[in-house]
Amino acid sequence: MSTKKHDVPEELLSGLLANYKKPEDLIGENGLLKQLTKLLVERALDA
Repeated sequence: MSTKKHDVPEELLSGLLANYKKPEDLIGENGLLKQLTKLLVERALDA
């Protein structure tokens, strides 16, 4: 199994982190990481 690096546009990262104020905003119960993971998994399962 090979892995492919996906380049993420800097503008996208800046937009996602625009409201970041504390670590919980990123890794907390309702943080960005959990939200993105959920959306990516849902999208992959629908494909």
